[in-house]
Amino acid sequence: MRRVRRKGGHKEKVFGCDLLEHLSASSQEIPLVLRCCSEFVETHGIVDGIYRLSGVSSNIQKLR
Repeated sequence: MRRVRRKGGHKEKVFGCDLLEHLSASSQEIPLVLRCCSEFVETHGIVDGIYRLSGVSSNIQKLR
């Protein structure tokens, strides 16, 4: 992303703007910055339990 921005490619404002307006302008359901961060966590996350389910353990086992 940094390389693209420095070369003048992608100048769409993400932070400091209304989320719904950003999503409408970008025609995406999920902001690109959130998608990139979650993909990084999924790829490089070595910690178990990043996505935790709270509640009764029997219900959690059913979901798993």
